[in-house]
Amino acid sequence: MKFNYKKLLLLLVVISVSTTSCFDDLNVVPLDEEVLLSENVYKNPAAYKQVLAKIYAGLAVSGQRGPDGQPDISGIDEGFSTYLRQYWKAQELSTDEAVIAWNDGNIHDYHEQDWDANNEFVTAMYYRIFFQVTLINEFLRETTTDKLDTRGVSADLQAEIATFRAEARFMRALSYWHGLDMFRNIPFIVEEDGIGSFFPTQTNANDLFAYIESELVAIESELPAPRQNEYGRADQAAAWMLQAKLYLNAEVYIGSDKYSECITACNKIMNGGYTLEADYSHLFLADNHNSTEVIFPINFDGISTRTWGGMTFLVHAAVGGSMQASDFGIDNGWGGSRTTSAFVSKFDTSATNTDSRKMFHTDGQTLEIDMISQFTQGWAITKYKNLNADGSAGSDITFPDTDFPMFRLGDVNLMYAEAVLRGGSGGDAATALGYVNDIRTRANENTITASDLDLDFILDERARELYWECHRRTDLIRFGKFTSGYTWDWKGGLKEGRDVDEKYNIFPIPSADLGANPTLIQNSGY
Repeated sequence: MKFNYKKLLLLLVVISVSTTSCFDDLNVVPLDEEVLLSENVYKNPAAYKQVLAKIYAGLAVSGQRGPDGQPDISGIDEGFSTYLRQYWKAQELSTDEAVIAWNDGNIHDYHEQDWDANNEFVTAMYYRIFFQVTLINEFLRETTTDKLDTRGVSADLQAEIATFRAEARFMRALSYWHGLDMFRNIPFIVEEDGIGSFFPTQTNANDLFAYIESELVAIESELPAPRQNEYGRADQAAAWMLQAKLYLNAEVYIGSDKYSECITACNKIMNGGYTLEADYSHLFLADNHNSTEVIFPINFDGISTRTWGGMTFLVHAAVGGSMQASDFGIDNGWGGSRTTSAFVSKFDTSATNTDSRKMFHTDGQTLEIDMISQFTQGWAITKYKNLNADGSAGSDITFPDTDFPMFRLGDVNLMYAEAVLRGGSGGDAATALGYVNDIRTRANENTITASDLDLDFILDERARELYWECHRRTDLIRFGKFTSGYTWDWKGGLKEGRDVDEKYNIFPIPSADLGANPTLIQNSGY
């Protein structure tokens, strides 16, 4: 069964968080605007799963009332504000994989790699992370054994809530990983810190890495086995996947390699019952919840999960020019996002090449980009659609049913191979080669030999396999090619591209938070 956020959110709660630096008491307000205390919320036994649904929905939707009205965070257009939309922009628009035609605010700072601490999109991403953390901390405070006993919660429900708590801790670890990856030295607060106005302590990469690692170890036995939880909710494989991502990037984060640990986590996932989707394109369609490859998705539904961000953005923004919206199961295209010639060059674009991952629309599109504001400059990407595998449209032509595959098995194949190439123990070269060839065979691409498999090949193969899935910025940084050593169209604000200052390997702490919390120190160079 697909986890449906809206159907569970019968109890509407509003969590107000103005800044991360002054954690005021959370204001929980019902539709009639009377104060609704937590003890009243949790009188309803169903409320525990409803609040858990809000935590998961925090990655997908913008607020409390659908696509418009009562947003979770302020200071930015609500449609722009969703977690996934902001994460995608930060991870993709800052790389060779994507540009966007629009001139919304300072959005082009991403592609030019010249953002500063006042960029509203960087700030929105930062506050999305901390809205999630704050919401989860409050849920954990309200679901302690003492609180449940006081409320007379039955033993059966308490056992179920124990699983909810493990899932919430996974979701907090996920957001803290995003904070580590993008901002490094962030404020840190957990449920034991209580509530009230105070300045949270700024952590550092080493301590935050250790915390995320310890959380994932602690919750492993409390999560359901792989593929045994409701679709869209975290299980052990999701935790192993986050461990693998953390360990693969450990040299970047803390200066110490953990490739052996990455291989261990990948091996656990490989034994979890997941299989590669037979048809690559089916991973990005409206019924991709049927896939046995997806490990952890962000769920969307055209009827129940409506937002101008999330998959609505990813599907609509990629359609424009001579593209037909009906071919994507939508009512119209927004003419925004497409890709650079540097990314296109990762593929063999000859007519005889049959790589099924080569999802480009070229009719009426130029390969080179002279003006980013022109959608017809740069090849368009046709990866995400609001169509089912049988060709039928999703449930709504505006809001897609398509889920976002945040973690999937194809990535595990490539992480395992990379960790082996980087010297990790617990794996072997023959298995690594087999995993890479499995995804190439699925893509109708030629298999490779051991002599072809090196780190440069892995980076390019990750681009071919995982583009527009929010991995590229992190990958380029890990390979030392994000700020220097590799250029693409308009990187650094020049058509031919240029290297930029290495400070852009991480984002700045937003000026608004620095002003609110005098104990914070800005990241170096900003």
